[in-house]
Amino acid sequence: MHKAMMESNHPMITEARGSFSKFLGPYGSYILEFFMLAAALIFANMGMLSAVIFYGIYTLANGAGALVLFSNKH
Repeated sequence: MHKAMMESNHPMITEARGSFSKFLGPYGSYILEFFMLAAALIFANMGMLSAVIFYGIYTLANGAGALVLFSNKH
C-alpha cells in the first residue's frame, strides 16, 4: 500500500515525497515506515498492547487515505 501510494503521480504524494527526500534521502518515507513497524513490534514483544493498537489504527488510516486517493482517478 505504501509503495503504491509513493509511486503514484498524485500531486499531494509528489509533494510529500519531495519533503521526505530533502531530509532522509530518496527512500525517506520507506525508512520512516520501517522504523514505525519495528518500534511497534518491539513494544508489542514487551507486552505493550497499546503499541499494537496504535499501529493498527495507523495502518487503517493509511488504507483509508490510499482508498480516497486512488478512488478519485479520472
